[in-house]
Order: sequence, then C-alpha cells, then structure tokens
Amino acid sequence: MAAVKVSSFSEIENAFNTYVQDIVYCTMITVDKKARPRARVLLPVWETVDGRPVGWLAAYKTPVKAAHLANNPHTTYSYWSPRQNAVFVDSVSHWVDDPETKRYAWDLYVKGSPAGVGYDPRNFWNSGPAHPEYHVLRIDPWRVQVLRGSDLSSRIWTDAAHR
Repeated sequence: MAAVKVSSFSEIENAFNTYVQDIVYCTMITVDKKARPRARVLLPVWETVDGRPVGWLAAYKTPVKAAHLANNPHTTYSYWSPRQNAVFVDSVSHWVDDPETKRYAWDLYVKGSPAGVGYDPRNFWNSGPAHPEYHVLRIDPWRVQVLRGSDLSSRIWTDAAHR
C-alpha cells in the first residue's frame, strides 16, 4: 500500500500519540564521521507546538552521542510494536543548556507527554534539573511517518520547509 502524504501534522497527531503511548521506548539513530549508524534505546517526550511536533530527550551526554551530534545533528527516532504499528521521526536534534528549558523538559517527563510517556527523572538525576549529568536534547522533526500494522497503511507528514 502506498504511503499517503498529509499536509498537516494534526492529520496524524492522534495516531502518533497513540502509538508512542503504547510503545513508549524508541530507537535513536545517529551517524558518526564515517556515516556509520549507531542505535540506542531511549525515551523521549513529545508535544505539539504551533502545529508541529517537538520532542525532548533527557539523556546523559556520552562522548559518542555528543560527537555524533556535533558532526551531524540529523537523527531518526523509531518506534515499533509487535502489532507492527510503527512511528519514524526524522529530525534535527541539538543540546539545550539553558536552565529554563532543561526545567521545562524535566516537567514534561514528570507529567507525561503525551500522557503516560515519561518517568521521574530523579531516578537518574537525584538532585533535580541542575544535576551536572542531566542534559537535554531538543528534537525538531522534519518528517514523521505513522504505520498501522493491521493493514500497513502509512501516512507521512513533512515540514513545509523540507517538501
């Protein structure tokens, strides 16, 4: 079945949130200086801002992840369930260091965004968002695909600047 392109993220937002809420963890893919991919399993939180998806990833700033993103900020986040439902998010990810934004992302994790997706960050950074090892990536998607496993129907939103 051919993928259907949609003009607005709102056309796939419900499916996106439903699948992310069901699957929760995703695979984040970065590439190194030799264009070799690297995958790791993480848990971003998501919101919609001005009709566009925006993700936040609380993470340790490991040397590999930091080097990959410094060289190439393009990332893919991939969700998959045994029912074959999937979400693919092609994006640009960058570190944010200002305390207000780090606190904002922290609060999204605590409340769950979308509902049920998140955790208590104190389990990893016990002194709160000022913990020196607490870092945040902002995820700005330019393409989101949702795939329904029951019939392999696929819908794709692409940011207008990338069409």
